[in-house]
Amino acid sequence: MKKILSLSIVFFLFAFSTFSQTLAEHLFADDNNNSGLNRSAEAGFAEEEFRRGVQSYYRGFFNDAIIQFEKALSYLPDENLILDWLGKSYYRAGMEGTALEQWEFAKEAGYGGILLENKIEVVRERRVNSSFESDSRYTETGSFNGVNSTEGGSFQIFSQPVSILANSDGTIWLCAYGSNELALLDINGNVVRRVTGPLNGFDRPVDIIRAQDGKILVSESAGDRISVLSESGLFEKYIGKKGRGVGELVGPQYMAQDYLGNIYVSDFGNARISVFDKDGNGLFSFGKKEPAFSGLKGPTGIAIKGRTVYVADSVLGGVYQFDLSGNYVDVLVQDKTFKFPEAMKFASDMESLVISDRNRVLSIDLETGAVYEKAFTGNAPARITCAVPDHNGNLLAADFKNNEVYILSNMTELLGGLFVEIERVDAEKFPQVTMNVRVQNRRRQPVVGLRAENFYISEGKRPVEKLRFEGAAASNKSEDVAIIVDRSMGAECNSALDQAVRDIAAAMQGVGNVTLISSGSIPVAEYTGAPSGLMKFSESALKSKRSPSCAFDLALRMAVNTLINGEPKRAVIYITDGKLPQNSFDRYGLTDLTAFMDNNSVAFSVITLKQGALDEELDYIYKSSYGKSYYVYRPEGLGSIVNDLLEVPNGLYQFSFVSTLATDMGRAYLPLEVETYIMNRSGRDETGYFAPLQ
Repeated sequence: MKKILSLSIVFFLFAFSTFSQTLAEHLFADDNNNSGLNRSAEAGFAEEEFRRGVQSYYRGFFNDAIIQFEKALSYLPDENLILDWLGKSYYRAGMEGTALEQWEFAKEAGYGGILLENKIEVVRERRVNSSFESDSRYTETGSFNGVNSTEGGSFQIFSQPVSILANSDGTIWLCAYGSNELALLDINGNVVRRVTGPLNGFDRPVDIIRAQDGKILVSESAGDRISVLSESGLFEKYIGKKGRGVGELVGPQYMAQDYLGNIYVSDFGNARISVFDKDGNGLFSFGKKEPAFSGLKGPTGIAIKGRTVYVADSVLGGVYQFDLSGNYVDVLVQDKTFKFPEAMKFASDMESLVISDRNRVLSIDLETGAVYEKAFTGNAPARITCAVPDHNGNLLAADFKNNEVYILSNMTELLGGLFVEIERVDAEKFPQVTMNVRVQNRRRQPVVGLRAENFYISEGKRPVEKLRFEGAAASNKSEDVAIIVDRSMGAECNSALDQAVRDIAAAMQGVGNVTLISSGSIPVAEYTGAPSGLMKFSESALKSKRSPSCAFDLALRMAVNTLINGEPKRAVIYITDGKLPQNSFDRYGLTDLTAFMDNNSVAFSVITLKQGALDEELDYIYKSSYGKSYYVYRPEGLGSIVNDLLEVPNGLYQFSFVSTLATDMGRAYLPLEVETYIMNRSGRDETGYFAPLQ
């Protein structure tokens, strides 16, 4: 019996190997071949160029890949597989319009099915509308329940969730008032870690925020204090104590921190806002009655942007503005607008506030004070105490009364699912194969926090063997940076330029690589190496001369090209006086440049050496590429610029597996598929690769 079974397995493997070799020999059908041979010379030449193109693509050489796929098409103009790969190469090179043309040709010929149709639809939609309005609606796509019910009974996971802190790796810290703990949850709702505070535990924790130095602050309502924890959740010390004096609290609730590191907390029992310095020393309090203001009655949510402090009042039902010294400025939202407002957090764009009000989640426009309803839980009893944006474009809402955390997504996101790309396949050590998968939503936002159980990977529709999840780029602590220096600036900017470059190098703390490119009439790569090499940077050492006409587009493409094969986390920092030369987009358009960065996960930030507004093109680029704008001499300095870039979400995941496919001496095109699932959304991609020639 064992012998018969062994013979069957051998026969199956032989048949499968022969089938794979047949596929390799006929990778491209040659309908016009009348020679009587298996394939014509044209098909053979096309296969060779195609193989080179696939390898160039996976090595990040997209321009080379385009040339090789174009050559392959010159031999077989109607081959849809080549058209698909040519479209992929144009897409990664930032030329999305041309990519869509190739994919449309293939689709019209009946190639690709629903998968290609969906890709075309998503890419076209992104080019037309990359963002949603502030009044866009959200709906529930999933939830994490505080009680897990099974056939054997039920057990508590957490009790009375009141506040949420979203982390850049996709996990969330949940502040549980009822169970006196912090729970770290992954994207699937699994508890990764629990923190109960010091030996005596938390005493009714209400809010949780991350301080500028990375530490975690937890307000304790019944304990009348703030706990300071390490980044991993280890208790370090208390801030404040019970009382009515400076540095004392009664029933502290929600917190915020200004750019100097000062901590503001809504001191509910004292009907005021209490302020501590970054070390926890009491400074002052505000919110009492004054001539222009009737005084706070029940302060809850608090948020700070720049030099303005926003405070919500649960008794008055409005939102009020103060300066950093506690002086009353104005009303942002009129009294009685809200029933019982609680936590108030910034939206992901930092241009609006997200506020919780009983069974509603609303947004407040910071310019006008206009209020929009984002989500409504219905008329059933509910108490949404906190709603925060996560790094996947969702809103996470804590329902204190129903003991649940809701995942709220934009309604348009539910229709198209996820956008999944197999970005790179490394088969140099075949049969050991490594692959990178990038996951985004329809708005090009990276999806972070996925685990191995969120993926299904197969070769030729068969599950791969010895699959191993190697990790997620969102957890990386290293960033590669390309600095572009605008050479159209005058000599009066030299000192500020030197300071900016040195500050960036210092902020990298010796981790990652840095490239310096001067953007003159012809871009020049001035330096590549460790950040320490720029610690004593001087403008006088630049090889490129000043020029009124600077090729910004070429410099930006050069910068991105230097980053593609570097760290998964990468960014371009442009140093300028805020103005772009007139010929900045002579060769590449604004949308193509932005797409080139977005499609290769490169963030873009700007450092201005002069105060004033940026040109609208620069403003568009950094806002579209997850970056920020900094003034070189801002009070808090540039020390946070690299940490800000490290916090940019990254949806890249790496896997390894052992292939069981026959390679035909490296000539066979080996199929590879991946499916990604999260909540009730999914996405899929299909590709192929070649093993090394033998």
